[in-house]
Amino acid sequence: MKAAVLYEPGKPLVVEDIKIAPPKAGEVRVKVAANGCCHSDLHVMTGDMRMPLPIVLGHEGAGIVTEVGPGVASVKEGDHVVLSFSPVCGYCYYCTEGNPHLCETRPKKMGTLLDGTTRLAKNGTEIFHFAFTASFAEETVVPESCAIKIREDMPLDRACFVGCGTMTGVGAALNTAKVQPGTTVAVIGCGGVGLNVIQGAAVAGARQIIAIDLLPKKLDLAKTFGATHFVNPSQDDAFKAVMELTGGRGVDYAFEVISTAKTIELAFKMTARRGTCTIVGVSPESARITLNPNIFTMMEKRLIGSFYGSTRPRIDMPRLVDMYMEKKIKIDELVSRTCTLDDVNEAYDLLKQGEVARSVVKFF
Repeated sequence: MKAAVLYEPGKPLVVEDIKIAPPKAGEVRVKVAANGCCHSDLHVMTGDMRMPLPIVLGHEGAGIVTEVGPGVASVKEGDHVVLSFSPVCGYCYYCTEGNPHLCETRPKKMGTLLDGTTRLAKNGTEIFHFAFTASFAEETVVPESCAIKIREDMPLDRACFVGCGTMTGVGAALNTAKVQPGTTVAVIGCGGVGLNVIQGAAVAGARQIIAIDLLPKKLDLAKTFGATHFVNPSQDDAFKAVMELTGGRGVDYAFEVISTAKTIELAFKMTARRGTCTIVGVSPESARITLNPNIFTMMEKRLIGSFYGSTRPRIDMPRLVDMYMEKKIKIDELVSRTCTLDDVNEAYDLLKQGEVARSVVKFF
């Protein structure tokens, strides 16, 4: 099959033919229909996120089940699925308390499936799987819990975004921070995930949603997704602008979706007393933030993280699909560009330049 393989950080992905082995017990083989070009893959491409190499990237995917391994019960051949990059066991403490995205049995070894081996190879050399999904490929093998069955009338080139960007952003607002009706919100970074944080806050009923980004075209998109006010830090001091918009109090909820130390500290600074600041994006491993601990005590601010929108995949992902089909959330507007796997490097060049919210790679 054809796949996009990363051999070295800082180098383009190599689109080439590799071998894929059949699924083992508890695994599912999927014919990939579409995959979004997400910033997390770019972190691996640049070396900010270290992974074993060579590796097939891609984690924002959707497709059709073509084969199941022994013991698989939740999906069958022909089912349409969204790929989740967070496998769950279903019986550990975090799974049973309702937080399966924090499953404690998830293996710490990167680049393999749950048994510590891969299903991908070229000329006898193993190739690793990114995020249990490796979906920049015509086919992939994933753990059963990473194949989330969805309704068949959902377009797969839209369903793929539920596998990451939409779930991560909407979930950060609804599941993690639990934005309340009538509150104020600021979102720093209006890329694909940030736009979904904005629409999650809008769905929650926030009365004021302040979008903050350096690129005017992203601020324009933010309006489409529900933002009510807009700040361009290249033109205005973002902190001062937010304080003016909130009567000097700050926002009830701040979301940081860029994940640099500077912007995390800014998001926390603009958070109101007893407010919640949520870190959504993935930072380089070397990143560090500096905060005065007295602010936590004297102002009762909260700083929390959001992994994968605190998703319960088999509940939240089909629910988001239903919301899209009922026109209650937007996905079409995320798609700036549609391309083939051969164009994947160009898609990431455009992402780095801020030219797109999301590109989608279509396989069929």
